[in-house]
Amino acid sequence: MTDDHQNLALVLFSVFILATLGITTWAGRNRQGSAEEFYAGGRLFSPMENGFAIAGDYMSAASFLGISGLIALYGYDGLLYSVGFLVAWLVVLLLVAELVRNCGRFTLADVVAARMRERPVRIAAGASSVTVSVLYLVAQMVGAGSLVALLLGGTGGLAQAWTVIGVGALMVIYVSLGGMRATTWIQIVKAVLLMCGAVALTVLVLVRFHGDFDHLLRTAAERSGHGGDFLAPGLRYGGDWTARFDFISLGLALVLGTAGLPHILSRFYTVPTARAARRSVVWSIGLIGGFYLMTIVLGFGAAAIVGSREVRDSNAAGNTAVPLLAGDLGGGLDSTGGTVLFAVVAAIAFATILAVVAGITLASSASVAHDLYVSLRREGAKQRSEVAVARVAAAGIGAVAIGLALLVRDLNVAFLVGLAFAVAASANLPVLLYSLFWRRFNTRGAVWSVYGGLLPALLLVALSPVVSGSGSSMFPGLDFQLFPLENPGLVSIPLGFLAGWLGTVTSPEQADEDKHAETEVRSLTGAGAV
Repeated sequence: MTDDHQNLALVLFSVFILATLGITTWAGRNRQGSAEEFYAGGRLFSPMENGFAIAGDYMSAASFLGISGLIALYGYDGLLYSVGFLVAWLVVLLLVAELVRNCGRFTLADVVAARMRERPVRIAAGASSVTVSVLYLVAQMVGAGSLVALLLGGTGGLAQAWTVIGVGALMVIYVSLGGMRATTWIQIVKAVLLMCGAVALTVLVLVRFHGDFDHLLRTAAERSGHGGDFLAPGLRYGGDWTARFDFISLGLALVLGTAGLPHILSRFYTVPTARAARRSVVWSIGLIGGFYLMTIVLGFGAAAIVGSREVRDSNAAGNTAVPLLAGDLGGGLDSTGGTVLFAVVAAIAFATILAVVAGITLASSASVAHDLYVSLRREGAKQRSEVAVARVAAAGIGAVAIGLALLVRDLNVAFLVGLAFAVAASANLPVLLYSLFWRRFNTRGAVWSVYGGLLPALLLVALSPVVSGSGSSMFPGLDFQLFPLENPGLVSIPLGFLAGWLGTVTSPEQADEDKHAETEVRSLTGAGAV
């Protein structure tokens, strides 16, 4: 990319950042300092608006950059991510959305603590929510770093590092100034932009191959370097038993993890009723389903038009496949058309990341303030506003996420999100389902369920090939790998459910029948819901 074209790309890129900051400023001027306004936007969003915001929250860097990159590198096996991410929404629609809206107020812990002793449950659920959020934030920042490093050419790791820091600073600004109202509107705008960009690129790819999808697949297989194996199962998750079990583990994490993501659960509190929450999910499924179908075309299109080797040379994890595809479709990065299309797609992807990190940061800071701070505050200590604590927490969470993102910046963002989904499915989903559907579930069961899924998941990741033992690990020079799978979900998810059951049946505490009955009526009818 020439200097003139690079400058043009940076100008277009900056416009999107300024626009999102403008939305934040506008929303910040039209809010009050109440917790309901900060955490839930006053619960005033319509199902369509919330559906677009949920889609904007969910269609992250992992979806746009990571999945397309994995398809460009691994063909059929990369496509499995799209299936897992989409199928997960059936679990959300059928088991979670309406019940969570009726039972909770701002966070996951609200649902669980409704029928338990609040302090231990809120501490456990809050710690788990913050952990999942940080892992998810890291993935988004890695995607942002890959984008801007490509945009700036040869500055490489330095540009990536400064981008990660910049994204962290922006997300703190969004959350601190605008709260849920600003975050929601940023997500809505981002969802519209992302869908438009994906549709435009999909049409251009299909036009390049005259609408012949079979020709597209054959060309992708030829340029992948793997031939027919590119279109068959097994390129990434085939071969030995370890790879096959890794695939099963990943599938479990993707399908079950969405229902335990704090930033997705918090979106159900921004609408006035449970019916509106359910309709929001229907809207989001339509948008998300169409988007994931397009990522298939984009992934195979990148392999066919750019080439798998070129994608890997640009970024070993494949995170830059879509921007490179856009540049080629526009006439090449040395042309004005290619530069403009590349910059627009990169800016949309960056806006995607900003919107998602804002939503995640808000959810995690709400957990710190509404669950951890309230539970751990000493009696007689000066009481500070929850909203003020949430703003400070946003800065702290941003700092931690920045540090971790700098460590793992060479990993694929979809893969990193898969780890976050595994932790969410292990720690958050069991306690949520037990609380909603098991009459005997008690406080010890809830605490054991969270920690029994969270701690094994984190330990198994630390002892897996992700951290050490291979050239693509976080620490390639070290080897303390003991667990063979890259995704811990196959082991940690059943442990979360088992720990919840074991804690409940071994506890002398009897479940409060009255509170369970009250929770059941509220979850099913909405009577008494906030």
